Parts: sequence; C-alpha cells; structure tokens
Amino acid sequence: MAYANCSLRVDRQLLDPSFESYRLSLDPIPCYNVELDAAVAEVKLKDSQYTLDHMKAFGMYNYLHIDPWYEESVYFVDCKGRVLSLTVTLDTALGKPREMFRMTPEPSSCAGERVCASLSLTSATWAALSDGVGNLTLLRTSKRGESSHIKWEPMFSECLGEPFTILHSLSHGQAGVHTIDLLLLRIQKDPADAKGSGFCTSLEWITVGNSAGQEKKYEVRKRRLMKGRSVPHYAALEPQGKGLMVASERPFSFKEVDGVPLEEAPAEDMEVERSEPIYFWQQTEEDVTVCVRLPEGTTKDDIRFKLSVDCLCVGVRDYAPLLKGQLFAPVDPEASVWTIKDDKSLEVSLQKRSEGPLWSELVLGDRKGEYIMNEEQAAQLHLRLAHLTAEELNPNPEKDKPPCNAQELEECDGFPEDSSTLMRFDGATLKPTHVVNLGSHQYLFTVDINPSEMPAFCLRHDVDALLWQPRPEQPSDLWEHTATFNALGYVQASKRDKKFATCAPNFSYAALAECLRRVFIYRQPSPVDTVLFNRKQGRQVGQVAKQQVASLESRDPVLGFRATNERLFVLTRSNLFILKVNN
Repeated sequence: MAYANCSLRVDRQLLDPSFESYRLSLDPIPCYNVELDAAVAEVKLKDSQYTLDHMKAFGMYNYLHIDPWYEESVYFVDCKGRVLSLTVTLDTALGKPREMFRMTPEPSSCAGERVCASLSLTSATWAALSDGVGNLTLLRTSKRGESSHIKWEPMFSECLGEPFTILHSLSHGQAGVHTIDLLLLRIQKDPADAKGSGFCTSLEWITVGNSAGQEKKYEVRKRRLMKGRSVPHYAALEPQGKGLMVASERPFSFKEVDGVPLEEAPAEDMEVERSEPIYFWQQTEEDVTVCVRLPEGTTKDDIRFKLSVDCLCVGVRDYAPLLKGQLFAPVDPEASVWTIKDDKSLEVSLQKRSEGPLWSELVLGDRKGEYIMNEEQAAQLHLRLAHLTAEELNPNPEKDKPPCNAQELEECDGFPEDSSTLMRFDGATLKPTHVVNLGSHQYLFTVDINPSEMPAFCLRHDVDALLWQPRPEQPSDLWEHTATFNALGYVQASKRDKKFATCAPNFSYAALAECLRRVFIYRQPSPVDTVLFNRKQGRQVGQVAKQQVASLESRDPVLGFRATNERLFVLTRSNLFILKVNN
C-alpha cells in the first residue's frame, strides 16, 4: 500500500462558521410527471450476487444519466433495450421520451449473469453503452442538443468478457486518430480470497481508437486491469487519458496490461539487519538530527546523499536507498550538514525552516526508523494532553477543556471504520503519484460540474459537505475546494433511507433522495425580504438557508436522481418526475 504523500487543502473563505441551521420552507415545488410506456430496465440482484460490494455497485446504481453538454437532457434504458432521451424546454409541455438507440437482442432475454445496463456520455457527439451482459457499444450521436431527433449510429461493438458497468469515459483526438478511453467496473469471483467474501473488484481501463484514414474502423488498442477489495467511491480518467483517480475504502493497484501480469522487480536491499531500526532521529524546536546505520566498510565516497527543501534521500553506492521520501516539513538545505561517525553511522543535521512545531514523523509514510524523545519533551507533551484523560467520566464539566464524553455522541456522528484513500495513477507508468488519506472524510456523491473537466466529488468535513474539483494540470494542488454545503454532512447522516445525493452545477442547492417518494432540497443561504432577529443573540439575520421537502406521487422505488441548475429529475420504475427548483 502506498502511504499518503499529500492532503486536501480547505479554502477557509468558503466556510461559514456562523451558519446556524436550515429553515423549513413551505413554498410549493412544482412537480411534473411523465409516465413511461415501458418500465426502466432495473436488474434485481441474484442469490449469487450476495455481497455488500454487489449492492454498492449494482443495487445502488443510478439509472438516470444527465447530459453535461446539453442542459435539461436526461437519458435512461428501458426494459425493451431502448436508450430513451427526454429534453425539457417547457415544463408544462413535456413530451414523451424519444428513442435514440435500441439494443439487439434485448438484454433481458440473455441468459446467465447480468448487471444493469449503463450509459456514459463520452463527448458532445459520442456515447458509450454497456448492455449489462458483457458487450460494449460506442455510438456516434451527432450534436445531441441540435439533432435530438437523429438516432445514434453504432461505430464499434465487441464482447469484453464478464458483465460490467461503465464508470467513466472520455474522447480525444490527435493527428487524425480518434481515441476513446473507458473505465469499466466488475465484481469477480476470487478463489484466492478464501477468508473473505470470495469476490474482488476490478477496474479495467480500455482504450479504443481508429487509424488515420480509417475513420469508421475502431478496435481495442490497450487494456489495463487493476484490482482492489472494495467498490470505489469515485473513479475517473484524466483528460487525454494521462492518468486515473480512484477513491476507495481499500487501495487499488494495476495487475495486468493486455493480459500480461505486471511484475515488479524490487531493488536489491542493503545488508542491514531489519530486526532493529535503520535510523534513529530526534529533534528540538530548531533542528532535527538523524543517525542512519551503515554497512561495515562504508566510506565517504560510497554515500549517496540528496537533500532539497522538502525531500531527503540517503543511500550507499547503487543499492536501494536506506531513507528516501518527502520530509514532514520544509528545511534549509544550505544550513544542513552530514558526517560519518565511527564508520558505522551517518549523522545528518537538518535545520528547520519554521522553528517551533514538532514533527510527528521524519519522512512521510516511512516506518523504518525510531524516534527518540528526551524527558523534557515528553513532560511537555503529557501536560498538553492531560485534559483529554481522567480517572472519572467527565469529572469537571465546567472546565475550559472538558474531556470527551462518548455518551454525548449521536449515531450520525459515527464514521466508517475503514480509512479511505484517494489515489492518482500516472497513465504511462501506472504507478501512484499522489495519495491522500481521507480518514473520516466520508464520501457523499459525485457530480459533473463542467463537461471539459473531470467529475467533482463531495466529502464530509466535520458537519459540512465540501466539493472538490480535480485539477490534473496542477500537480502541486491536484484537488481544489470549490464549494461548501453548510451542515449537509451532518444532515445527510441522519437520513436513514437516503439513496442518492447530488447538487446543482452552479452550487445553488444540494438534494437528497430517499428510497421511496421523498426528496429533500437544501438551498444556499440567501437574503431575506423581511427583517428578522435572532432572539438569543439579539442581532439581525440577513440570510436564511431554506430546506424544502417534496413527496412524489409514486410507490415505486427511486432508481435515478440527477440535478441541473433549474430542475431535479427523479426516475422510478414507471415514471420520470421533474421538480422545478429554480426559475
């Protein structure tokens, strides 16, 4: 497993520490109903699909797809194998969904294992379709907003093995060659997992392209397979296929390329006994001293030493480095020195760039060393943490820093036990370049904000929900905090029947859908028309955040849920509901 080497940087200007709560608004939400002439192609899980991963991947699948290139257009697949489209121009004059493509044979008639059919809108003129039984079809759609009456033309169709769903796809071209990259998800049996569920999760990155001069002949160019032990919360490809980002409870790694297993040749280890730490380190408020154990007979000329502001590398000759990685905090390379002590150890003195804060580790993620703390530092640390422990449970509740009382926590304050990670993989080397430990930042939802960018994802930070936009063009700041939904992290945790969550592309509201009927809308704070005062604090209230609740006239489970700046689309087995949220 790769250790965390970076973190998510919260934009404090997007936080509202004075936010109080949502106010329930009784303003009616106009709701329009489109009855479907055929049921949605819902796939019920079989007895053989019994794991939690099957439920997350297929049981909670969002059957409704929104077109980020052409607003107010949604797509879904019905039980007749038809890809249907509905574009809203006038809420009071809704037409029937229009057929754009029909799969042959119908997926429901196929025997054997089957998952839900999935659609991914690759670009403004292309789409990718999976029939749920293992076949992939690439469709040329023309410009969908201008040619909504033109049926889609299949340009490529091939069976790719076991059933899968399409998580993400993108299209790009260069020198007359058109390329489409797709990310496929499968839950496969794993005979080697005897102690677990017996299944593993695979992500397959497939590249399909044509050749110069042969515009209509497409074929699979490359297949890359990665595996993990959990269904990813988030998985998306970078523009031009330059990389891949995955957020999951358990890490993923690449295993095969074009069917050939990847073999990692480990570097030759130094002849240093691993029963003891390779290095020891201690620190003061001004500097850090590191003592690295060396093999016998090591001379000054054998040392390979590199130091920059935030990275350190110590090695001997051409062997694998004894110590290498990103430092906990910046140092001053000009004021740092190293020397050999008694031909047995290398002593490195690092001058901290910022005096005062103590480091919790020397090199991020490195576990081969041992920290030596002097008695004075231990006493100071004990004094600072003394208020967190006591012989009695909350003995002095009036104290400035009372100890934590677990009995005061509510059920929705809990977080998943597994610690999720967010990883970025390089498209050329297939190695992780950036790793973020998400810790207790619970994943909430994924949303397309801009069709030219990667999908954004929303995480819970304390009680709020923060939206993060990947920026592959900024390696030093790969994920940007772009919006905050106040208290949504806490609110959504209290909804026991929540099935889907999303937000408007302009961040004007967030919405939650329960398994049956109810939809909750949480608007951003907006100015009030009348004068309001907070009775407790005696101050005037200038903005109010409204909460609205809509109840659908249907007893069928909610199968799809998408949002635009003006509308919410809710798909059930036999109906498509359109809620007019903003004018």
